[in-house]
Amino acid sequence: MRPTSETPASNSPRRYISWYWFPTIGSVVWIGTLLGLLITWTADGSPIYESMSSGQTIAYISDIGADYLKPLFITGSSITSVCFVLSLFGARWLRHRGRILPNTSMTQRVFSVISIIGAVVGSVGLILLAIFDTRRHTTLHRTFLAVFCGGVLVSALGTVLEYWRLERNHHKTSRALTISMWTKLVFFVVEFALAIAFGILLRNKQNNAGAIVEWVLGILFTGYLLSFNFDLLPAARSYTGQFKDVELTRPVSSYY
Repeated sequence: MRPTSETPASNSPRRYISWYWFPTIGSVVWIGTLLGLLITWTADGSPIYESMSSGQTIAYISDIGADYLKPLFITGSSITSVCFVLSLFGARWLRHRGRILPNTSMTQRVFSVISIIGAVVGSVGLILLAIFDTRRHTTLHRTFLAVFCGGVLVSALGTVLEYWRLERNHHKTSRALTISMWTKLVFFVVEFALAIAFGILLRNKQNNAGAIVEWVLGILFTGYLLSFNFDLLPAARSYTGQFKDVELTRPVSSYY
């Protein structure tokens, strides 16, 4: 892989905004929002909010977010949602431009589009569940919570499948891609299992256990979002078309 005469690395324009900023900002804002909610609830003496069920002593994220910290919850959810979508769109765009390892088949591109659509759906769900809080709009809140979880899981599955097929092309030339693929696969499996457990606990009114699982899900989402920083970081110093000449492990035709 070397610069061509038309697009030498030395002539690449200086970039003041890079795509990897979005997963970084999103993950920092999201974990900051969660910590702000949790620390405030603890500092207030772990109060029992109006939205909490009888016998429940551990607050859900949404219980705290439905009280006077609702503006923080809405703001944090909105910024995180936008950054999540832009992270996936950025990966699609940079692969198309050859600034990170490009897709080599239509199947990979389809999985990429599915992951973006899932992210958009999940992000809309996250914003709306923060607006329609669990205290005033319980049914709507739970509906949008399901939309958020479903959208993120579909997005994660699309990303894992895209990276799996892409990694088969490049596993000899990009160890980073292999690590990223396995990281996202582990996230998908764990989040899927926890989402099922959360649904069962919520249905059976095991609210304290359900609240703990919800907090774990929220924290894990931070790590998933941050993993895209690892994928997009090479584009900070690459130029258009730089990765299009990378030697493939197999012929492209074997991946359609």
